[in-house]
Amino acid sequence: MVHVINNLPTLAVYLDGNEKNNRFCYSRRAKLRYPREIFALYTGKVKGCFSFNGSNLVYVSEKCTMFGFAQLKLPAVLFGFKEVKNLCSIALNVPYELESACDGESESSDVEKGNSTNDVYKLELSRKDCLMNTNIGNLDTNQSSSFLEETKNSAEDGIMYLEEMNEEVLSKRILKLSRQNKPKSALAIYKSMTFSGLKPDLHACNSLLSSLLRNGMLDIALKIFNSMKASELTTGHTYSLILKAVADARGCDAAMNMFSELISSKNLREKIDIVVYNTMISIFAKANSWYQAQKIWSILTDNGQVGTIVTYRLLVCTFVRCGQNELAIDAYSEMIRNGLSPEGDTMHAIIGAYTREGKYDSALNVLQCMLDNELKPNARACNAVINSLGKAGKVKLSFEVYELMKSLGHAPDAYTWNSLLNALNRANRYSEALQLFERIRNPQSVILNVHIYNTILTSCHRLGLWDKAVQILWQMEASEIPVSTASYNQVIGACEVARRPKVALQVYYRMVRQKHSPDIFTLLSLMRVCIWGSLWNEAVEILKLSAPNGSLYNAAIQGMFLTGKIDLAKKLYTEMRERGLQPDGKTRAMMLQNLPKHSMRNRRRNVQKYKF
Repeated sequence: MVHVINNLPTLAVYLDGNEKNNRFCYSRRAKLRYPREIFALYTGKVKGCFSFNGSNLVYVSEKCTMFGFAQLKLPAVLFGFKEVKNLCSIALNVPYELESACDGESESSDVEKGNSTNDVYKLELSRKDCLMNTNIGNLDTNQSSSFLEETKNSAEDGIMYLEEMNEEVLSKRILKLSRQNKPKSALAIYKSMTFSGLKPDLHACNSLLSSLLRNGMLDIALKIFNSMKASELTTGHTYSLILKAVADARGCDAAMNMFSELISSKNLREKIDIVVYNTMISIFAKANSWYQAQKIWSILTDNGQVGTIVTYRLLVCTFVRCGQNELAIDAYSEMIRNGLSPEGDTMHAIIGAYTREGKYDSALNVLQCMLDNELKPNARACNAVINSLGKAGKVKLSFEVYELMKSLGHAPDAYTWNSLLNALNRANRYSEALQLFERIRNPQSVILNVHIYNTILTSCHRLGLWDKAVQILWQMEASEIPVSTASYNQVIGACEVARRPKVALQVYYRMVRQKHSPDIFTLLSLMRVCIWGSLWNEAVEILKLSAPNGSLYNAAIQGMFLTGKIDLAKKLYTEMRERGLQPDGKTRAMMLQNLPKHSMRNRRRNVQKYKF
């Protein structure tokens, strides 16, 4: 029985009937149009006839390329009759057709039917049974179907015929295609190499991973990563690529889970270098997850790793941005202990941490260290140091840093001036603050904001310059600067110091018309100024219009007692108790001192009356 493979004019396969000595050959006299695509054995030569027996097993998956299309590998071993049937059944997956023909040729006679290019060569058996007849049920269907399925899957996976079998050359091709952002082509070569038992080098694999991840092919990249991990062909760069991609696509928790799985394995943990830790810290820094960054820092230390400049820069900047100034200071201190020189970004961040914690001396030392290392501090760092020194009352140092800031080419802004004004106020140098304000209010200097106005109103309040305070308040409203309740409080406070109750009331009424709600500080200041200005009715009216407040009643009662309005003070005390408010110790003492000095019975009656 002879079977013909149509559309395959260069191949005829012969099988001896003796299964113990199977022979597999092609026609020696055939005019091969595609000699490379028909057979390629490990010797690299194509011969006319090859014998296969039990002592000479050939792995077809490493040695055979067939049929003139993309390379088709067989994962079985050719050593018996069933394997040869599977080999012939490959034709079912091409489209090549298998037909029945009559037998009549011997083992050694491959008959050439003609000289045309469409010659047909035959597959014959010494027995009368057909190798494959129309009754496909005679074959081992389970084995052939699984074989065909695996063959089809290989073709669908993009596995192709490799003429070049040099691992170094193929690795360079993968590297070049990956750099050219052609991940599919590079992936095809990678799969074909691994299918052929060839191993791409580490550089090519990492480049392929990077190309796949750039094109959003995370699932495929993870498969290649797992393959590399199984082959122990990974480095810290490999882990960094995968962890960053997982974090971007699936979130920080997924990346943390993968990282925990990696460090749980002793073999993998040894390959995780400081670059991988830095990658994890940067992932959490991007998400402002300072707690997870601190956790990675702890794992790094426990595993005996030593942080680099990049490590501490990420930690310090992340902690400062998230408001964890103490942690930032700890990381910076550890960096200095390890003998590392911080960069400009790290030093700018730690200056902010020191100033927020009130450690102006440490911030000033870091600023000086930047100058010694020929690093230029930015304006924000200078402002932070000026503000911190100003809060500590270090006026001289504040102005020295201000001069340094100008020498570095930084123009002072509103924050700078406000810090200097606050420094003068904290040093009780209010007149100098007013002089500085007059100098900076020049339109060519800086645009004044509400913070500068409030700071200078504080100076007016302390000096009792009610007219100056009122003038600044009108300027704020004319400049359309939002005037806050705190601004009105400072003006009323200046009127209180200057004993100008009527002006204070006018400012209060103006405040109400502008729809600003007075707070307790407004009412207390207004109450005191009305009492000391003998505006009793206005003081009582303020109590009626405001919400019940014990502090306000205590201030009114004490003021009444001190100005001799004993009866009015007692009346307000009774009203206070009726409203359920508690007097303070000073108010009780004044009431007891002003009780009628009569008999003990009358004193007890008055105590019960006023409910002490």
